[in-house]
Amino acid sequence: MKWSYLWTAPDVNPINHKARSIPCLNVSNVYGRVFFFSWWGFMVAFWGWYAFPPLLTHTIKNNLHLTSAEVANSNIVSLCATLLIRLVAGPACDRFGPRWVFAGTLLIGSIPLGLAPLVHDAQSLYISRFFIGILGGSFVPCQVWSTGFFDKNVVGTANALTGGWGNAGGGITYFIMPAVLDSFVRRGYSDGVAWRLTFIVPLIITIATGISMLLLCPDTPTGKWSERHLHAGQNPASQGNSASSSPPNGIVDVPSNITEKADSTGGKSIRSVSQDQKPPPPYADHEAAIPPEMLETARGEVIQNPDWSTAAHVLFSPQTLFLALTYVCSFGAELAVNSVLGSYYAQNFPSLGQTAASEWAAMFGFLNLATRPLGGAASDAVYRALGRSLWGRKACVVGCGCLAGAGLIIIGLLNPHHLPTMVGLVALMAMFVEAGNGANFALVPHVHPHANGMVAGLTGAGGNLGGVIFAIIFRFMGGGTDYAKAFWVIGVITIALNLCLCWVRPVPRGQVGGR
Repeated sequence: MKWSYLWTAPDVNPINHKARSIPCLNVSNVYGRVFFFSWWGFMVAFWGWYAFPPLLTHTIKNNLHLTSAEVANSNIVSLCATLLIRLVAGPACDRFGPRWVFAGTLLIGSIPLGLAPLVHDAQSLYISRFFIGILGGSFVPCQVWSTGFFDKNVVGTANALTGGWGNAGGGITYFIMPAVLDSFVRRGYSDGVAWRLTFIVPLIITIATGISMLLLCPDTPTGKWSERHLHAGQNPASQGNSASSSPPNGIVDVPSNITEKADSTGGKSIRSVSQDQKPPPPYADHEAAIPPEMLETARGEVIQNPDWSTAAHVLFSPQTLFLALTYVCSFGAELAVNSVLGSYYAQNFPSLGQTAASEWAAMFGFLNLATRPLGGAASDAVYRALGRSLWGRKACVVGCGCLAGAGLIIIGLLNPHHLPTMVGLVALMAMFVEAGNGANFALVPHVHPHANGMVAGLTGAGGNLGGVIFAIIFRFMGGGTDYAKAFWVIGVITIALNLCLCWVRPVPRGQVGGR
């Protein structure tokens, strides 16, 4: 890792055209631009998806005369919708490409977001939150798009950063929505009008992001999604028979003394040759530069159009079930906790009020800026340290899951009424819950890479399934008010599931690609 990697054009793998570093600060480079829109798009989507919860604790609940059970029901409804969208989004990414699916979820989800001010009772709240849940489905194309642009040595970090910074939208909404509400109230608007006007802010940003994504970014490093098969897994030397032959898409095979970089357009490459080395022989003379097995592996990782036989094979694979069920625990717990944390703070510390309670709850989401990327980076580090062992990636998932479960149990048993203790325990628990998310999607690109969208969709849907299950637990513990008991029950489930799944191989035997 060099600091310059954050802004310089990345080295590009000449076989699959994926970046070997993450130019986070260089949006003029195509890899940096896709990275930016991946995390920013999901952050905006998460903000719109969770726009209701920060205001439900007091303002909307009182304005619509809702009960605690009805508030809890609305959380469950929202998660159910996103579960369905993620199941569909996975195969859609494989068929149409993640960029179009990503932009589609943002633009379609903005319609019910814009209609949210029409909510007037519990039933219309359920309907509104159900369709706003479309925005939560954007996580799947976010991860598939990121996987398509970053190579195996950094894909765990890239996916964790895009997912983690995107998940921070859950924290942003807890800060921004109450703040915007308060600004409208200070201007003289009643609570009933002010909370409705507040939804204008995420609506505008969501629409602008979806349109910008379509206008400014490509589907793949080589261009259109429909042409992805034409470039992946080709030996560059096979494309020409003379020194004058030009490499496909400007990507060439590279001896050790050549550094391959993509320029800001993402289409052409810049070759820098060490001054004490002679330039390589003519382009066509490098037929043996790339081993055939590497080309075969790359071809095995080209995403195929989905069909029923592939879907059945992926769905019933123990590896897919491992990813989905561990994500049930990690992201499922995060979603459920994020829905109730503001209310939990308000219950244990009534002197805080809605705005202060929301601000403390926002910390849980904001920690994603560091904790989820930490999980992905740790997985990448273990992967490299153990000689590209996928068992190392898998151990990171299980380890984070067990520690997260322990944190949930401790919070539930102690039920702190001392604010610093509560904040510290929530932060400790969040570290492992959210790092587990990052570790999980560091392993996803390796499992059935020819159906990456489908695997990502099933895994993401597993997270929402966990959110629904855990939200139901919160709903029925003490009539939706015994948060402490729900915490330790979820913790026990998390540890049990992770331990029961630790025997599953990271990838299927004989799988081509992904290793």
